[in-house]
Amino acid sequence: MAHVCLIAAIAFAVADWVAVARRWQLLEYVAKPAALGCLLLYAALGAHTSWYLIAALALSLLGDVYLMLPDRLFPAGLAAFLLAHLAYVADFDATMLARATWFVLVVIASVPLALRIIRGVPDVPLRAGVAVYMAVISLMVASAIASGHLVAAAGALLFFLSDSLIAVNRFVLPFASAPLAIIVSYHAAQLLLVTALR
Repeated sequence: MAHVCLIAAIAFAVADWVAVARRWQLLEYVAKPAALGCLLLYAALGAHTSWYLIAALALSLLGDVYLMLPDRLFPAGLAAFLLAHLAYVADFDATMLARATWFVLVVIASVPLALRIIRGVPDVPLRAGVAVYMAVISLMVASAIASGHLVAAAGALLFFLSDSLIAVNRFVLPFASAPLAIIVSYHAAQLLLVTALR
C-alpha cells in the first residue's frame, strides 16, 4: 500500500507539472493537493514515521491549498509553510551547536537575496512576515545539513530554492519559467525530505 501511495504521489506531481506548464488550472487544483496527500499517506505508512513529519506534510498540504486560492490568502499559506518548516526542524536529529553554526552560514550566504526580496515586498506587515519566514526556512536548511543526512540536506536546499523562486517571481522580477521551476523543485524537495525522515 505504501508503494502505491508513493507511485500515486509521483504521478500526481508529474500531472501537476504538466498542468502548470500548460496552464490547465482545473488539473492543477486536483493534482497539486493530491500529490501531497498521497505523499502524506506514504509517510504515515512508514514503520518509524514521526508525528513531526506527518505535521510538516499536513501543514504543507494546507499551504498548497491556500497558495492556489486568491492572493489575499497568501499570508495564510506563508504561515502554514512556516509551521511546516518548524515541524521539519523538530524532526531532524542534530545538535544545537551544529544547527547554530550552519544557520549562521546559511543566513550569511542568503543575505543579498533576502534583502532584495524583503525590499520588494510592498506591504509592511507582510514584509515582516516574509523576513520571519526566511529566517525559519534558513533554520530548516541548517538543521537538515547539521543532521548529516545528504538526502535531507538536498531536499531542504531544494525547498529553499523553490521558496526563493516564489519570492523573486512575486516581489522582485516575474519571469515566465518561474511557475514550473517552483513546482518541480518543491515536489522534489518534499519527496527527498520524506525519503530521509520516513
